[in-house]
Amino acid sequence: MSNDNTAQLTPTAGEREALLSPVELGALHLSNRIVMAPMTRNRAHPDGVPTDIMVDYYAARAEAGLIVAEGTWPSVTGQAYCRQPGIETQAHIAGWRAVTDAVHARSGLIVLQVMHAGRIGSRHIKPEGVETVAPSAIQAAGEVFTDAAGMQPYDEPRALNREEVQAVVEEHRQAALNAREAGFDGVELHVTSGYLPMQFLCSGTNQRTDEYGGSIANRVRFVVECLEAMANAIGADRVALRVNPGNTFNDTQDDDPEASHRELVRQASTLGLAYLHMMSSPLPELDAFALGKAYFPDRLILNNSFDPDSATHAVAEGQGAAVSFARHFIANPDLVRRIRDDLPLSKFNRKTLYTPGATGYSDYPRADIDQG
Repeated sequence: MSNDNTAQLTPTAGEREALLSPVELGALHLSNRIVMAPMTRNRAHPDGVPTDIMVDYYAARAEAGLIVAEGTWPSVTGQAYCRQPGIETQAHIAGWRAVTDAVHARSGLIVLQVMHAGRIGSRHIKPEGVETVAPSAIQAAGEVFTDAAGMQPYDEPRALNREEVQAVVEEHRQAALNAREAGFDGVELHVTSGYLPMQFLCSGTNQRTDEYGGSIANRVRFVVECLEAMANAIGADRVALRVNPGNTFNDTQDDDPEASHRELVRQASTLGLAYLHMMSSPLPELDAFALGKAYFPDRLILNNSFDPDSATHAVAEGQGAAVSFARHFIANPDLVRRIRDDLPLSKFNRKTLYTPGATGYSDYPRADIDQG
């Protein structure tokens, strides 16, 4: 995560009220415009079933206008990390139902980020015999932590054939249905950080010669088909998209990231989605927020390591409909209240971001009720 933005001027009370005001994004009725961004935290059981501390973690943050739960695999083939949750089995659905019930009991709203990792994975993480697949048989540079064998290089993936691509699209449709059965208010498709949808999108990871590779129009096809399948399953107004033009995480490269993402966002804008979740670009010449605003003028969630003041200005100035926070929601379960009452923010412990157990996860305290 990059350093937080800082605002030069202290927001007025009216500007702060804009951040705290309700907004409708498709079928999602947010009570405020403070969104909890999806964050991998590796607290599920080894088989991907959510744990009791995940129930506590998400419920404590239910005051957010919207929670986007962490990237969750639609099938075990798409698992990237140890203790990463899934949404494939009835046990997964039941585990997530405990989470969504707890959030809804506090009048919260929660959607699930669906994340197929593609070539980002290891045989030391997945069950025996589960392959690592990708658009093309190109191994990602880098390593991944495994509970079984420590740091390991990413597996060399096998390229999906055309029929298998269609099967993965179907997995996304089923994941959306499973998410709704688990009580989620919607789903968000993860199309960044070098995972499978971005692997299809980017020229450096997609060397296919069929209708899913080559031209930009072909490389966006997989993502659009996944969005269409999910929308057909649960309604487009409960489906969203997250992108980050120019992101090179997990060894992802594209010849023209602006053109690729512009075509993807353009096509996505015709589907009636709930929102576009846009991360700022690491490329200084690429204005990702302007790109998103052009196609999702009233349904844009911004993510740029905002602090409360810069987020307030962004919403008050109409840059986006809402702003998502990641790091601040880790250490501040009551972030909305702290912003509303202008209370100081706690800092998170980086050493416990991905470790098992409640420490550094569900044990961060709320602000003292007498403070401020």
